[in-house]
Amino acid sequence: MAKKVKMLVQTTYNKQLLREGKVYEINDETARRWEVSKIAAIISSNQQSDS
Repeated sequence: MAKKVKMLVQTTYNKQLLREGKVYEINDETARRWEVSKIAAIISSNQQSDS
């Protein structure tokens, strides 16, 4: 299952540039790793984004 994450830093993932502040859909395992590493914050399903 995919999770929506808001990037806290700019990084590349699978040869794509992911920008700080933008929201992306990432697989569950990666989203949890990124949250622990403070790369991204998982967005709950009831929050809305502006991306």
